[in-house]
Amino acid sequence: MDRWFERGMKGVIANFRGSRRRKRGDYMLIVIDGISTREKAQALEGKPVTWTSAGKNKTAISGKVTGAHGNKGLVKAQFERGLPGQSLGQEVSIE
Repeated sequence: MDRWFERGMKGVIANFRGSRRRKRGDYMLIVIDGISTREKAQALEGKPVTWTSAGKNKTAISGKVTGAHGNKGLVKAQFERGLPGQSLGQEVSIE
């Protein structure tokens, strides 16, 4: 089995998923180290994703990978509730 498919992977939130006029706060685009093709990104579909807030009160918001975004290996993830703007650029864990 390839190294990129192991448990406990880390990713970085790149941006909200959205269009020119509308942003979806509960959908995020995530960049994962070691994933550079659409096929590898599609293999992660359905995996749970967790974002933990920084600071004294640790709040965890969970979601799941819903599919690939583009051909460069980005993935879309839908969270149970919207993530704050401060989450952009922060790390998420993928089971």
